[in-house]
Parts: sequence; C-alpha cells; structure tokens
Amino acid sequence: MAHESEYDDALVTLLELIWGEGYMAPGGEGNVVRIAEGLDMKDKRVLDIGCGLGGPALFLARNYGANVVGTDLEPQLIERARRNAEKHGLEARTDFQLVEPGPLGFPDESFDFVVSSGSFTQMANKLDMFKEVLRVLVPGGVFSSYEWMKGEGDYSEDMHYWFKLEGLTYALETLESYEATLREAGFVDVSVEESSEWYRNKVREEYERLSGELYPRALELIGKQHADHRVENWRAMVVICEKGELRQAYSRGRKA
Repeated sequence: MAHESEYDDALVTLLELIWGEGYMAPGGEGNVVRIAEGLDMKDKRVLDIGCGLGGPALFLARNYGANVVGTDLEPQLIERARRNAEKHGLEARTDFQLVEPGPLGFPDESFDFVVSSGSFTQMANKLDMFKEVLRVLVPGGVFSSYEWMKGEGDYSEDMHYWFKLEGLTYALETLESYEATLREAGFVDVSVEESSEWYRNKVREEYERLSGELYPRALELIGKQHADHRVENWRAMVVICEKGELRQAYSRGRKA
C-alpha cells in the first residue's frame, strides 16, 4: 500500500523554524549528539530510518565521519534531503532513498549502526521493524533512537485533542513496552532512558517562542491560519507533556 503523505510544506517549514534547518525532531543537533553518544561512527555505515530533511544524517557525516544512508516514506522530504546534501557538499558520504512501508530493502549485516529520531513513534508494528533492524546490523552493531512515548492507561481528552491538532499517525508505546519489544526482537544490552523532564522544559520554551518572538516569522512563512493552528498545537503539547502523558526516551540495543 502506498504511503499517504502527512508532512505538508507548512508543517515542515514550521518544524524547521522551531527545531533548526534540516531537523524535524526536538533538540536539533544536540539530539543527534545524544543518539550518537559513545559510538565510533568514523567510516562506518549508518542507516537513518525516517531521515526526514536529512539534518541528522548530514550531521553524522560531517561531524562523525559516518557514511549514512537515509530512508523516508515521503518523496518531498527525500528531495529536500538530497538538496541539503549538495548544499553542504556531503553527497559522497550520504545517500537518501525513498522507500515503501515494510521490510528494509537491504541485505543482512549491511550496517554498523542504525539510528532513528521519531520514526518508530509512528510505526504500529514495532516488533517486525525491530527484527528488520537487527537483521541489517552487523554482529555487535547498535541501534540507537529517540522516540516519543506514552504514559500508562488510556488516552485522555487532552491527548485526543493534541492528536487531532497534529494530524499525524501515532502509535505510542510506554517506555516499558518499548523496551520489552526490543528484547523480544532479539536485541541485547537494551536500555531505555527517559528524557521527559528535558522536553517538558523545552516544549514550554518552544511554545513561548512560537507564540512570541517567532510568531511574526511564522505568519510570514505559512500564513495566519497555519501559524495559529501550530501555536495551539504547541500549547496542547505543553499540557500533555506537563501531565506526563506524552513522554520521551533515548533507547539502545545491540546485536549479539
């Protein structure tokens, strides 16, 4: 089944305004540093699942000397990622590929590392994809990701309201279920480290900037209707982050 695009130009423009050029997840470059912490990627093959605009892949290529293959479901994002690679002179170390949902189109043991920032948040069948990640990793290879997760229990009205504003597909897990699924897939040395406190502070800062100093620029870039929608989107996200219903974590797993 073909993937239906969810990231229109207005949303992508807004995300870059808040999180930085080439980034579609909180923290920008700092988030990538956290994902790559302690991993020697120099001249190693890295797969970035859900590469988006290419910011993380380009950062790993430029600052860590990695050779990165970035994959995404959205053609307009892949095209932007390729243009960004050309802009920064990193075509030799990066390869951005448009893919379909489902199994990874790479041979066994193709990559030393697999990374992701936010893409597993939107995958309903995490177990099968974790198994695919394990398959394409070399023995001893590491999977490292940053994801949004949920608290225990059913979604509240505040969560449903935020989902409606987001307009994106989400398949959130608890930290505990995410860790259990990584282990079930066959990963060893699994860790899931919560970072919700960091983003609780960050999201309020983002909301204040978006409704304040960034608002005129947002108006200019995407118009009043889109800008006001995203301001309310961020206000709703502050609520569910501060209530502990939307959580964040960095996860690691190694192939034995």
